[in-house]
Amino acid sequence: MKKRKLGHSDLYVTELGLGCMSLGTDERKAQSIIEAALEEGINYFDTADLYDFGVNEEIVGKALKNVREHVIIATKAGNRWNQDRSGWTWDPSKAYIKEAVKQSLKRLGTDYIDLYQLHGGTIDDPIDETIEAFEDLVSEGFIRYYGISSIRSNVIREYVTKSHIISVMMQYSILDRRPEEVALPLLAEHGVSVVTRGSLAKGLLSDRVLDKATGKGYLDYSYEELLDVLPRLKESVGAGRSFTEVALQYNLANPAVASVVAGASSVEQIRSNAAAVRSRALTDEEVALIKELTKASVYGEHR
Repeated sequence: MKKRKLGHSDLYVTELGLGCMSLGTDERKAQSIIEAALEEGINYFDTADLYDFGVNEEIVGKALKNVREHVIIATKAGNRWNQDRSGWTWDPSKAYIKEAVKQSLKRLGTDYIDLYQLHGGTIDDPIDETIEAFEDLVSEGFIRYYGISSIRSNVIREYVTKSHIISVMMQYSILDRRPEEVALPLLAEHGVSVVTRGSLAKGLLSDRVLDKATGKGYLDYSYEELLDVLPRLKESVGAGRSFTEVALQYNLANPAVASVVAGASSVEQIRSNAAAVRSRALTDEEVALIKELTKASVYGEHR
């Protein structure tokens, strides 16, 4: 599987990454999915301390222990579980991040984290303090690089200007083109890579197409609009190939995107996603047609 450089780092991530949130807590099943991902050539695995109260990190770390030097592990911090685990609070403080990384390292069973990401963020955060925490962790050798997970362009600007982030994880798909307005051009200009999530729009952009549509629609698309646009996309761009291919290749067509992170709840799903990423890239004409058929911006970006 092809690899792309992640920002200004020396990390080369596969064009498809495994989003580990959907692995669940059945260790044997999760192990089989991760092993299938490795067989497909995937080297990028994304988790977070929030997933399953940290159990996800434990499962991922154990499954990747024997190939640790050959894979890139990304995890996240900033969401702090309440004592009774009934919910969580946002804590981007230096003290919490520096404590959280120690717990993640322990659960992952590793001495270092390749990519440590702030799991959210607002313009009201103590951003300078947060950056200082990540910079300390780099200098101390606990993490190799850091990034953020956000779609808020005002927050992204702050980190691009003030920090050494190498990546931004954000929701991006044919049906959610908000990042194209500000974030993607800004990040491309500064050499910061994008790692996308939500690329299949909750299954709407898979081969099931309208099976996943509900009366509520999706973001700014009404159900009626989905009934119109999805078949048109399938007919005009997806003819002769899977809709999953079209969706994932659309993201990879943007020069700012380094990897598409997709979850998988079965071995079959990870193999299908891998085949989609290995498929033929979209032509410039196909990308233009997709943009013509869909909305340029849904809700507008958070500023």
